[in-house]
Amino acid sequence: MRFLDSLAGNMLGKLGGEKGAIVQVAIDLFNQNGGLTGVLQKFKTAGFDNEVTSWISKGSNLPITAEQIVQALGSSVIQQAASKLDMSAQDISAKIAEYLPQVIDRMTPDGQVPREPASVLATLMSMMK
Repeated sequence: MRFLDSLAGNMLGKLGGEKGAIVQVAIDLFNQNGGLTGVLQKFKTAGFDNEVTSWISKGSNLPITAEQIVQALGSSVIQQAASKLDMSAQDISAKIAEYLPQVIDRMTPDGQVPREPASVLATLMSMMK
């Protein structure tokens, strides 16, 4: 599934302008960090357990800042994503901060991490409608 998500994300990146490119960055982020579970663990390890819990639960999502995104993912990951999109590291981390809580919320509709999480691509595509 990761290969297909990545391939489709690459196509969207070429055809879909900035939104398509951000979809590709999101897919790469999930693929490089072990999927949904790995991304959640990365943020928990960085001290954002309350935020992660809110994104998974059925209640409202706590926000996260661009600086906290860099703290959790690392500046090299953010810089790599920024270079891929020809954006500043601040801009890409702000975009990730804006969308990541929503993506995780939609991937965990029952208030818990499913055994077989939905495809990142499918989740992002549903958000673009």
